[in-house]
Amino acid sequence: MSLNITYKFFLLVFSLFLGVTQAQEIQVLDQESGQPIFNVAVFNADKSKATVTDFDGKCDISAFERQERITFKHLGYITYKVTKNHLRKIGSKALLAPNAQQLEEVVMSVSRWEQQKKDVPQKITTVSAAAVSFTNPQTSADLLQSTGQVFVQKSQLGGGSPMIRGFATNRLLIAVDGVRMNNAIFRGGNLQNVISIDPFSIKNTEVVFGPGSVIYGSDAIGGVMNFYTKGPEVSSLDSLKVKGAAGYRFASANMEHTGHGEISLSKGKWGAFSSVSFSDFDDLTMGTRGPDSYLREQYAARVNGEDVLLVNDTPEKQLPTGYDQLNLMQKIAFHPSNRWQFDLGAYYSETSDYARYDRLIRPNTTGDGLRNAEWYYGPQQWFMGNLQAYNKARGRFYDAFKLTAAYQNFQESRHSRRFGNDERHNNFENVDALSINLDFENKRMKNFRWYYGGEFLYNKISSNGYAENIETGAAQGIASRYPDGSRWESSALYFNSEYKAQPNLSLLGGVRYSHVWINTRFDTTYYPFPFTEEKLSTGALTGSLGLSWFPKADLQFTLNGSTGFRAPNIDDMGKVFDSEPGAVVVPNPALKPEYAYNVEFGVRKNFGDVLTLRGAAYYTYLVDALVRRDYTFNGEDEIWYDGELSQVQAIQNAANAFVYGFEFGLDAYLNENLTLKGNLTLTEGEEKDKDGTHVPGRHVAPTFGDFHVIWRNQRVKADLFVNYNGEIPFDDLAPSERSKAYIYAQDANGNPYSPSWTTLNLRSQWLFANHLKVSATLENITNERYRTYSSGIVAPGANLILGVDYVF
Repeated sequence: MSLNITYKFFLLVFSLFLGVTQAQEIQVLDQESGQPIFNVAVFNADKSKATVTDFDGKCDISAFERQERITFKHLGYITYKVTKNHLRKIGSKALLAPNAQQLEEVVMSVSRWEQQKKDVPQKITTVSAAAVSFTNPQTSADLLQSTGQVFVQKSQLGGGSPMIRGFATNRLLIAVDGVRMNNAIFRGGNLQNVISIDPFSIKNTEVVFGPGSVIYGSDAIGGVMNFYTKGPEVSSLDSLKVKGAAGYRFASANMEHTGHGEISLSKGKWGAFSSVSFSDFDDLTMGTRGPDSYLREQYAARVNGEDVLLVNDTPEKQLPTGYDQLNLMQKIAFHPSNRWQFDLGAYYSETSDYARYDRLIRPNTTGDGLRNAEWYYGPQQWFMGNLQAYNKARGRFYDAFKLTAAYQNFQESRHSRRFGNDERHNNFENVDALSINLDFENKRMKNFRWYYGGEFLYNKISSNGYAENIETGAAQGIASRYPDGSRWESSALYFNSEYKAQPNLSLLGGVRYSHVWINTRFDTTYYPFPFTEEKLSTGALTGSLGLSWFPKADLQFTLNGSTGFRAPNIDDMGKVFDSEPGAVVVPNPALKPEYAYNVEFGVRKNFGDVLTLRGAAYYTYLVDALVRRDYTFNGEDEIWYDGELSQVQAIQNAANAFVYGFEFGLDAYLNENLTLKGNLTLTEGEEKDKDGTHVPGRHVAPTFGDFHVIWRNQRVKADLFVNYNGEIPFDDLAPSERSKAYIYAQDANGNPYSPSWTTLNLRSQWLFANHLKVSATLENITNERYRTYSSGIVAPGANLILGVDYVF
């Protein structure tokens, strides 16, 4: 009996000893990403005991007493205090929350090299992988919209066209890992290309507001959206290191089912990263409280070989809007030494067919039916192969250089058929795009840091079309959307510099010269063009100069002046008879670049590390704006096209334009758990034709903003927030928007307008066992029925989003 008691006593003591021993080593992790944090200072109240975490976020705290209060401090995180005894109870893990107050954040999109965000005079918004995980966006367009600072238009569910400071589409530049996605057929109408980027694969996103032409050339007038994707973590360990993640998401408004998986392998000098995502979206359901004119009360269907109108039993369901999408990414990294790095990436995205919803709800000329029985995009496919060589060995004229070579292929198609007509028109486009960038960094001079480089771009367009009888299968050729075989080329040299005039004053400036060539050949088989070939050779010089000044440590002023340009592309010069509502757009070879002149002023004030206020004001003037205006074709201002007498229009350098606005933001850190965040954007703008006519700008978004109340602890994060959009009255609608009255509500006078709207939303995320995250979001809690400005599709009604992510 005594032996048994002795044994149990010994076992109890041993167990307690083992528990205490295991508790001596703790690990410090990022609360949002679950990743270990290196170099965290760990100390007691009088700092008589101190240590730091290693590369795995681990440290030994055996020197601390059980009830002693331990402080964890890191520059990029909110300071955390806890007792050693409590650490043992919660699994010997300390979770630190990122500190958004820090100005030491590094950005790359302004110079292609790492710079301190606080030294950059332009406004930049960043979105981390942890923020993406928390907001859980369906597409990268939704990711941009979640910032509260980028307005997004949607013509259909499979879409998302960002608007920044009164500019959109081909006046904004999209880049992936530093490679421009914009190609020679990016149009002035709304674009869906941003949805090709998988939000699950994003490491961080940087949105640069205002012209970015010095670094990115043509198209970067209103801003730059640069998506940096995840990759392998190459280590020097000889053993194989494996990391990965898997996730699933469901959304009730469109019955979304999305699955994602990724895995990272590293051994020695090699690393590999693989990512795959698949999403299936059903038809989108709108809210119940709002204009009845938004309801989908009838839709076209094919019954017994004839088009008929059917009554929609559930008019809140937008038929048809569903589609699916596949995203793949593979990266391989080879780092043979501390000086050399080689990174190879392959990206692929493909959608199914998806309906152009705004064209399917357009009424016919008599108003008693629908104009189109079919209007859909074929699969949108995007492939990119990207090879980057990086060398940081100091040369005579540089400290480091990067060579980036990329090939991209874009495939898209349009398919339309009039109601009651058996003939479907099909147009197919294919773009092959090559790019080479050589970027140098030199920071050998005392207070100067230089960046310079060159770029070459080449696009070739294949375009064809045919009409088919859906009953007999008979087919015949029709005019292609673009001149088949057209070429667009650009070469550029740029120089950028950063001067640290004083510890609290930084100056940034740069200049770029770009030259663009276009070669098109028009086919006169279907239309008697007054020209058969057109060539364009034009250059553009752009520059920027700005400063970032801290008169006090808690006060920052920024001032920046810059120019931007957009050279005509194939869509501007050579679009062959594209039908618009009530009009037909024809080619115009007599085009030249448009130029933007921009100035912006910003201020940021920190009140005792509790409240931060931000503000910015800007003004942009656009000269020789490329706009769609009335035109003539062979002397006629109206022609019959697709069975309808249509007004002839073309893209022309027919206007100047101005845009100005104000942007405000706040971050309030009330305590370790409670945070307030908000954004508000006000934009105004007009186009002035050279005949003196003034019209509202088409891409000037309404006043919009958001306000968030965020609560978090070590395991839970919750965000109660409001999204707001202001009204655009009839008088402020652009003429092209007034012609699309069927997507707008009616005011008291029967005129189309865009009503204001507000939604209440709740987002939450739970972290379990440091590896498993569960999220739940309820969007549009009050089930509002609203349509964002210029959008064809109505936004989701009450929407429950559930997600689960496992990291290993």
